[in-house]
Amino acid sequence: MQLRFNVIWLILIVAVGMFSLLYLWFSLFPGRVGPGIGNYFSAEQINQGRQYNNVLRLAYLTNFLVQVLFLLWLVFSGRAEAFSHRMQQVAGSYSGGILLFFLTLWLLLKLLDLPFTLFSSYYWQHQWGFSTQSLGAWWLDYIKGSGLELVLSAMGVGLLFWVINRLPNAWWLAGAGFVSLWIVFQTFLWPVVVSPMFNRFTPVEDPTVNSMVHKLSEQAGLPVDQAFVMDASRRTTKANAYFTGLGQTKRIVLYDTLLADYPPEQVEAVVAHEMAHWRLGHITRGLLLGILGSFVAWGLLFVVLRTTLPVSGRAQPYAWAVILLFFMLASFFSGPLQNYFSRSMELEADRSAVILTGNVPAAVRLQVDLAAKNVSDVAPAPFIQWFSYSHPPALKRIEILQQALH
Repeated sequence: MQLRFNVIWLILIVAVGMFSLLYLWFSLFPGRVGPGIGNYFSAEQINQGRQYNNVLRLAYLTNFLVQVLFLLWLVFSGRAEAFSHRMQQVAGSYSGGILLFFLTLWLLLKLLDLPFTLFSSYYWQHQWGFSTQSLGAWWLDYIKGSGLELVLSAMGVGLLFWVINRLPNAWWLAGAGFVSLWIVFQTFLWPVVVSPMFNRFTPVEDPTVNSMVHKLSEQAGLPVDQAFVMDASRRTTKANAYFTGLGQTKRIVLYDTLLADYPPEQVEAVVAHEMAHWRLGHITRGLLLGILGSFVAWGLLFVVLRTTLPVSGRAQPYAWAVILLFFMLASFFSGPLQNYFSRSMELEADRSAVILTGNVPAAVRLQVDLAAKNVSDVAPAPFIQWFSYSHPPALKRIEILQQALH
C-alpha cells in the first residue's frame, strides 16, 4: 500500500524547494558588497571569503537535496514499505526487522553523505591551508563520530517504536519529553564525556590568562576560576572559543590556536564574550527554546504520521523513513528561526562583553582578525545571512561593539 501524500508534505516540500532555490541563487550570485565593509576588509579578503564559503554552501545544499530526494523516492514510491517487509522476513521478527531497516537506511544515507563530508571537512580545508589532519586521522574521527551516532540513534529508534506501539495517541508527548530530557542531559554531560573522545582539554596554564579570567569573573559576578584550552591545532589552524555545559560541567573553552596567534587583549575580549553568554543565561534560554521547539515538532510529526501511515496495527519499520524525512525537511525549514535566536544572543553577548572589558578597539580588532584569518564571508547576501548564519557577520558585530558604550 502506497503511503498517503497530504497537504503538510506539500507545504514542507514547496517551502524547502523555494528556500533551496534562493540559497543556490544567492550563493552563486551574492550581489554587490554593502557600504562600510571596505573600511575593515580589502577587496581580496572579501572575494576570498565568498569563494571559500560559497563552495561549502553548494556542497551542503547538494548533500541535503540528494538525501531528501532519496528519502522522498523511498517513502512515496512504495519502496520503503516493500523493503520494510523484506527486512522483517530476513530478521524473522518484528524487532529484528526494525533494527535491520534502521541499519540499512543509516548506512545508505551515510554513503550518500560521505563524499560531501570528505570534500568539505578535509579536501577543501587542506586546499585553503586550514586542516592540519592527515587523511588517516580524519578517518579515525569520522569512524568514532559515526559509531557514536549509530549507537545513540539505534537506541533512540528502538525506544521510539516501543513508545509508539504502547501509547498510540500520546507517543508524541513521550517523544518530546524524552528528547527534552536528552537535550538537558547532553548539555550537562557532553563536555566531560563525549568531547574528550575527540580532543584533549586542560586548564589554561598561562598565568596572564588565568589572572584575566579571574578578574573578569569578579567583575561579572560569576564563579569562573579558570578556562580550558582545547588542542584544536591537531585538526585546524582556525581559532575559536565557546561556552558549554550546565552546573558543575560549565566551562569556557579556548582553542589553543587562539592563545597562540592572538594578543592578550583579544583573548580577553573572547573570554568576556563567552562569560557574557553565561551571565545572560543563554545556555538556559537555548535549552528552553529547544524544548519548546521539540514539542512543536513532535506534535506536527504526530499529525503527519496519522495522515500518512495506516492508523491500525503496530508501527512498521518503514515508519522510520517517514519520520526521518519529516525531521530533515522541518529542520531545514525552521533553520532561519533557530539562527535568528542564535544571532540575537550573540549580539547580546557582544554588548555585555565590551561593557565588561571597556576595550572597544580590542573587541573590534578581534572581529576583524578572526574574520580575516578564518576566511569568513564578511559580505553575505541578506538571504544567506538570514537563512544560515548562526552568528552575525563581522560588520554587524563591529557596529554593535562600537555603539555599546554610547
